[in-house]
Amino acid sequence: MSEKYMPEKWGMKVYLKGVAMLTVASLFVKVLSMVYRIPFQNLVGDRGFYIYQQVYPFAAIFVTWTSSGLAVAISKILADEDANKHTSERNAILRFLFSVLAVISAILFIVLFFGAPFFAKMMGDQELAGLIKVASFVVFCIPFLSIYKGFFQSIGNMQPVAYAQMVEQAVRVAIIIVGTWQVVAMTHSLYAAGEVAMGGTVAGELAGVFLLVWFGRKYFFSHESLKSTPIQSLNKWAMTKKLLLFSFSVSLSSLMLLLFQLVDSFTIFSALQKMGLPSLQAMETKGIYDRSQPLVQVGLVIASSLSLAIVPLIAHNQKNREHAKRYIKITYRASLLFGVAAAVGLILVMPNINKTLFETADLSNVLSIFIIQIIWLSLILTITGILQGLGKLKIPSFILLMGILVKCLCNSLFVQTFGIAGAAIAGNMGLMMSAIVLVAYLKKLQTIKLAPWRFYKGMTVAALLMAFVLVLFSVFLEPYARNFSDGRTMALCLTIIKSSIGAFIFLTTLAKMRTLAVREWFLLPLGKYMAAYQLRLGRMRKDTEEKVRQ
Repeated sequence: MSEKYMPEKWGMKVYLKGVAMLTVASLFVKVLSMVYRIPFQNLVGDRGFYIYQQVYPFAAIFVTWTSSGLAVAISKILADEDANKHTSERNAILRFLFSVLAVISAILFIVLFFGAPFFAKMMGDQELAGLIKVASFVVFCIPFLSIYKGFFQSIGNMQPVAYAQMVEQAVRVAIIIVGTWQVVAMTHSLYAAGEVAMGGTVAGELAGVFLLVWFGRKYFFSHESLKSTPIQSLNKWAMTKKLLLFSFSVSLSSLMLLLFQLVDSFTIFSALQKMGLPSLQAMETKGIYDRSQPLVQVGLVIASSLSLAIVPLIAHNQKNREHAKRYIKITYRASLLFGVAAAVGLILVMPNINKTLFETADLSNVLSIFIIQIIWLSLILTITGILQGLGKLKIPSFILLMGILVKCLCNSLFVQTFGIAGAAIAGNMGLMMSAIVLVAYLKKLQTIKLAPWRFYKGMTVAALLMAFVLVLFSVFLEPYARNFSDGRTMALCLTIIKSSIGAFIFLTTLAKMRTLAVREWFLLPLGKYMAAYQLRLGRMRKDTEEKVRQ
C-alpha cells in the first residue's frame, strides 16, 4: 500500500501496530489452514482429499480476493477521495461500491451454481457438481466482507478485520472437521463429506460478516450514517475500474498458488486417465499429490509475514531512498534464505513427514519436486510486496499472469509425459519464470544490488552441509531406528530429530559464515536470538585464535 493512500491522521505508529495485528491474524489463518487438512485427509483418505481439493479453489479464490484485494482497494478509494472526513460522501461511495460488488456476486453465483455440471464435466468427475454448488454461495459474502474490511482499514482500525479473519477460519475449520467426521461415520459418502467441507467455508465467511456488522454498528446504523451525497456526484466508471483492477493486481501474488491449483483441478485427473490409469487410481494419485499444499503453506509462513510487513515500511520510507533500499535488501535476503531452508529441509525429511501426517510415504519424490515451489513463491510474495510499497502494480501483475500462462500451457502435456510429477514441474517452471523476471524488474527499477556474493555463498554452503549430514543420517542411522518400528510414531520421531539437526546445522553455518550481518538479523522477526548466537560464535572463534597464537 503506497504512502499516498495512507490516511494522515493515523500516524505511522498506529498504522504499523494495525499491520502487526493483521500479520498475526493472517499467520493464524495460514497455520490453521495448513493444520486442518491433516486430520481431514486422515478422515476421508486420499480419494476424499482429492474430492475436496478439486473444488477448494472455487471458494478459496473469492475468499482471498475479498480479503487481500477488494478490501485494500476500497480502503484506497476512500483514502484517495478523502471520504472519511465527510460521512455522507463516504456512505455514498460505500453504497455504490456495495451495489457494484452485489451485481458481481450475483453474476458469479449464477455462473458457478448453474454452471456447476459443466465445470464438473470439464474436471472429468460429474459428482463434483454438488460441491461446486455449495461453494458458490460463498460469493454472497463478498460485498459485505469487502465493504466492512475496506472501511475499517481506511480509518486505521485493524482490530475488527483481524478478529473477523480469525473467526472466519476458526468456524470454517471446526465445521469441516466435526461435520466431516459425522458424515463419514453416518453415510460413508466422500462427496457428502466434501459438501460439508465446502459448507464450512461458507459458514466461516458468514460468521465474519456477522462479526464485522456488529463492530460496524455505530458507523453504519446511526442517524448520521444514513445521510449520503447524491450518487451522481461520483465518477462511477472510474471508481469501478479502480476497484476491480487494483484489487486484482494487489491480490494476484496471494492467488498464485490457488490459481495453479485450479489449473491442476481441470487438467491432472483427465491427463492421468489419458495415460491409462483407472478413475479410482487417478483420484487417489491426485489426492496424494494434493498433500503438497499444506506443506508448501508451512514453508511460506515466514515469507508471508515478511510480505505483509514490508509494504508499509517501504511506502513510509520512499522519501528516504537509503532506508527504503535497506528494507528491500534485507527482505529479499530473508525471503530467499528461509525459502531455500524450508524447501531443502522439507525435501530431506519428506518420506518421514509424509508418513507422519498422511499415513503413507507414497509419491514422496513428487511432493519433493512440488516443495521447490516454496523458493519461488517466497520471492514472489516478498518482491510483489516491495513493488506494491513502491506503487508498482501493473507490470508485476503482467509478469505473474505470464507465469500462470506457462502453467496452463505445460500442465496437461507434462502430466501425460512425466506422470503426476509433470504437474509439479510445470508449476515450478511458471513460478520460477515469474520470480526471476520480478527480481530483474526490481533491480532495474531501483538500480540496487540485492545481495553480495558472500550471501549466496553462505546460503549455498549452509544448504549443502545440511543436506550432506541428513543424507548420511538417513543412510547409516535411520535403518537402525526402523528395526524397532516402521510406523507413524517412529516417522514422527525421525521427522523431529532430522528437522532439529538440519535447522541447527543451517543456522550455525549461516552464523559462522556471517551470511547476514548482526544488524540485519535484528530487523527480522525473532532475529535478535540469531544475532546473539552469531556474536557468541564470533567471540568463541576469537578466543580460539588467541589461544592458538599463545
